[in-house]
Amino acid sequence: MSILPDVVSPQMQELIKARMKDIEAEENIRVLFAIESGSRAWGFHSPDSDYDVRFVYARPLDWHLSLQKKRDVVERPIDDELDISGWELSKTLQLIMGSNAVVPEWLQSPIVYSAVPEAVQDLTDFCRVALDRRSVTWHYLSLMERQQSRLYGPDGEVRLKRYFYILRPTLALRWMRLHDKAVAPMNMDVLVAGCDLTERVQKDLAELTEQKKQAREKAFVTSVAESLVTLVAEEEALARDWLAATRSDKSCDALWQQADHLHMKWTQEAFR
Repeated sequence: MSILPDVVSPQMQELIKARMKDIEAEENIRVLFAIESGSRAWGFHSPDSDYDVRFVYARPLDWHLSLQKKRDVVERPIDDELDISGWELSKTLQLIMGSNAVVPEWLQSPIVYSAVPEAVQDLTDFCRVALDRRSVTWHYLSLMERQQSRLYGPDGEVRLKRYFYILRPTLALRWMRLHDKAVAPMNMDVLVAGCDLTERVQKDLAELTEQKKQAREKAFVTSVAESLVTLVAEEEALARDWLAATRSDKSCDALWQQADHLHMKWTQEAFR
């Protein structure tokens, strides 16, 4: 377990851990891991950033035997400080099968509030074999498009937070392209280190990151460095070219069997 004291204060750590224990008791679930997502885990949070706590949990076997349709998400009302929600294990495994990029990001978070190490390792190993680079590429491209549509304010200024939500998937696409893998690092520093960026891009990115860390969540900037604009445009074009030239050859039957095994294993193990 690891928590970064300069990112999450000891007082907030205790509050979050207490909330998670309350949720386990109230919902009759077992949390397999609980982590920090969002800007704090990515490494570019603002002074007023909230805490995005995400978790994966198991339900008792009896819960799965009922024919009634039940929610596979647990969440609590969002306040100014805390945003807490989690996914049931079967939902998580199905999302991994669909090459959802969020789950492997959660599994890599540098801020871990609680974890069952073997479960985390099992899910991490499953992500490595199940995720399809094409699907993950589409995920990051779609994320970039959504953020680009909300990037500018009414006066034409750039929403700084939104721009980082474009930069991070851009860097993930570059990392995936350079390493030919479907799971890119979550933390920005680690991601940047594996992206073979020019000195100019590294300098401009570092300066903008420092600016983001000092600014409020809703801060605007008049413009961003041309090197970063070029980086985003080039990686988007390269990703689309790659998608047009490739096809997925991922076989699903064996993966579904592995997913079923993990679901049964941790549904049983969590309540022993």
